[in-house]
Amino acid sequence: MVLLLMGAGVAVASSFGRDASDHYAFELVEREVKQGYGTTILVRLVDERTGKVVPDAVLFISRIDMSPDGMGQMTAPLELQADTLPGYYRFETDLAMEGAWALTLAAKIPGLPDPVQRRLVLQAVQ
Repeated sequence: MVLLLMGAGVAVASSFGRDASDHYAFELVEREVKQGYGTTILVRLVDERTGKVVPDAVLFISRIDMSPDGMGQMTAPLELQADTLPGYYRFETDLAMEGAWALTLAAKIPGLPDPVQRRLVLQAVQ
């Protein structure tokens, strides 16, 4: 009986850990950006329960492509730039075409067992 209760406690604790990353989201500061070279994209990581930005996350995956327009093979370089605002991530990219671009991000938040992963869609306009 004790082992059964201990096992149930571990299962409940691990389910809380898995679900904890669901409370965090990347958000585009602007959904429309200029198409062209040297385009800046600003993203923030937010704890949706409090509405506050999360300052201590470590970004480890970033990619941008045109998969929303059915052209997933069309990618662009994406370079993380230094930003002075904690919880904000500034990227520089070269968006060769107008249209919908998908920005895929993943970050590790201290204290959470699973990373936060999101796909954001932005629009490149002339």
